[in-house]
Amino acid sequence: MATSRGPYAKGVAKREEILRAALEVIARHGYRKTSTRELAAAVGLSEAGLLHYFGSKEKLFEAVLRARDEADRSRFADVADSIDLLAAAVRHNGSVPGLVELYSTFSAEAGDPDHNSHDYFVDRYAAIRASLAEAIRARQSAGTFNPAAKPETVAALLIALSDGLQIQSQFDLDASPADLFTHLLDLLTGPTRDS
Repeated sequence: MATSRGPYAKGVAKREEILRAALEVIARHGYRKTSTRELAAAVGLSEAGLLHYFGSKEKLFEAVLRARDEADRSRFADVADSIDLLAAAVRHNGSVPGLVELYSTFSAEAGDPDHNSHDYFVDRYAAIRASLAEAIRARQSAGTFNPAAKPETVAALLIALSDGLQIQSQFDLDASPADLFTHLLDLLTGPTRDS
């Protein structure tokens, strides 16, 4: 028995519409000031109808973070490697404080192994660490990164710096998180860095 792809395609399209709207609304108003009722209204759904597409409020916000990651990958598709991608994302985050608030709050909450999105963050951090370590090794081979740096260790430190700067940016940080991040990269790459 053949099934129609129409309802499935419509569901996927509606889910994408919800995520686009959520990225815009949360970036503008912040995580704490955005209700699921407001997100539902932005896409012409009831609150129950909105949550139907994701299963729970936590899964909705996890999907928003996944959409943010995907948007960043598309936005910065032309960057050289994952180190430059992370630096570009840190710089971009200055223009979307509501999404920074969502990320920092939600990642802290998901530290609880029983949280619905705990596995998302475990997998996300592992993938980013691996990608950054690979980029560090490539730069070391090219002679553009401190050869004494341990790739896995520096990868974890770059993520910690990025996340920590996102948190500090919510507390009137006097310097630009992107400038601070770039400063550390300059220290790690020394005089060979072309920026």
